[in-house]
Amino acid sequence: MARQKGIIKLKGTIGDITFYKTQDGHLAREKGGIDASRIKSDPAFQRTRENGSEFGRAGKAGKLLRTALRPLLINSADGRMVSRLTQAMVKVIQADMTSDRGLRNVIDGEAELLFGFEFNIRGKLGTTLFAPFVAAIDRVTGEITIDLAAFVPSNMIAGPSGTTHFKIISAGAEIDFEAETFVESHSETAILPWDATPTVAISQTNMVTLASTKPLFLALGIEFYQQVNGQMYALKNGAFNPLSVVKVDSGV
Repeated sequence: MARQKGIIKLKGTIGDITFYKTQDGHLAREKGGIDASRIKSDPAFQRTRENGSEFGRAGKAGKLLRTALRPLLINSADGRMVSRLTQAMVKVIQADMTSDRGLRNVIDGEAELLFGFEFNIRGKLGTTLFAPFVAAIDRVTGEITIDLAAFVPSNMIAGPSGTTHFKIISAGAEIDFEAETFVESHSETAILPWDATPTVAISQTNMVTLASTKPLFLALGIEFYQQVNGQMYALKNGAFNPLSVVKVDSGV
């Protein structure tokens, strides 16, 4: 891989060189590699096929979780969240100690490894929200809850420059990674002033299926706003809105 320099940036293929654009700039690479049919059948590439199978499974699992949390992710995700989540799912799958290599999966892996995953690397929950909160999953009742005692926003929330208001958001998700289905519900506060006035206690309950046996997730985040002439605008298009997985119950 080489970086393109100069005024004119190329896209496409010339001879054996492919020119393309990424988040890292305009790059170029030489065509090469092993024939795909050989990778699919040659015994020497058995490990490669196994790795590819599990990577594909991780990609599907990550997409399912993203889809379930889409109502919150629309305003709270960085440009590389997809690849970062896939990498995290690979670790979940690799923690499967019962299935054969190549057949390892999320259900038999360790979904708890997703605890603390930050969907927006530019605005992490851990460096934004300092108010104590209690995250809980009640599998019997299907209640996925978040509770925050009253707090002073300007003291306990590190808002980016330009912040005038905010709201607390959360979501509970029940994910069936085998059937590729999910149940999701989410909550949000009203838009609150980011000032020295204490909030009331905040309690959010997100319902999923009662007595579910599937993996359950709780995500918590903040959306920032700027008030201009009486109108609320998403601050910097949500570039610094944090959203994080704060509780995971992998199922029974």
